[in-house]
Amino acid sequence: MDRFERSTIINRPLEEVFPVLANLENDPKWRREFVEARKTSDGPIGIGTRFSLFGEFLGRRGEVVYKVSEYEPNRITAWKTVSGPLPLTFRRSFEGVEGGTQVTIRYEGEMGSFFSLMKPLLISMARRALEGDLPKVKEMMEARAL
Repeated sequence: MDRFERSTIINRPLEEVFPVLANLENDPKWRREFVEARKTSDGPIGIGTRFSLFGEFLGRRGEVVYKVSEYEPNRITAWKTVSGPLPLTFRRSFEGVEGGTQVTIRYEGEMGSFFSLMKPLLISMARRALEGDLPKVKEMMEARAL
């Protein structure tokens, strides 16, 4: 199991940050790897809710389907890959702190034998993407653009 995490503090109240970042339909606005996202199950977001996220890589459009695996309002939300190229779990945890909300994003993946040779590259790419995306979501949330 390979895992890494990063955190940032967003200068907005927890009650405003959580619903935005718990809804994957907002991710294409701040995550560079996705161009579109849709909630594909009915009802409010909670355990079992599914999202389809679409990205483009080398001129090809791909879809990843995630299912909410953990959900505690204003505390934690996590997703597991249902279909897509990599088995992945990612989790966002939220904590109210003085002046805002600390958001921690953790990725965990199982790199099977097919990806074992590419593992260092894939981990490096994911870390760099997250390190670039966190300042963007912080800026957008603080500007109330999300």
